[in-house]
Amino acid sequence: MYDPVCACTEEADEPTIVVLCGSTRFMDAMVEANVQETAAGRIVLAPGCDLKTPHPLWADPAYVEALKPRLDALHRAKIRLAHEVLVVGDYIGDSTRAEIEYARQLGKPVRYTHPAVEESAK
Repeated sequence: MYDPVCACTEEADEPTIVVLCGSTRFMDAMVEANVQETAAGRIVLAPGCDLKTPHPLWADPAYVEALKPRLDALHRAKIRLAHEVLVVGDYIGDSTRAEIEYARQLGKPVRYTHPAVEESAK
């Protein structure tokens, strides 16, 4: 388990905003990371839809095809809003790798719940 450290931004002691990135196969780990980060005093942004878990909203494949790019754009907006990124899980796929690269291009610090996967993200 990673050890979140309580942190605030320098601007008026406002809480740090962290966005969770990673495969939705790690949704349980994202829930735990949300708990840990919140307890450490951070505001947490996270994926709001898990397309791998059945739900009436994405039962129609045509709807999912239109929804996926919108969710990707929404997550990039969360990355822009956040002060830092926390990558959750012990696997980094193409989507997560792209999110990490996007965050780095924006100069956002990136942390990992499983530091061993950091090398595969470079």
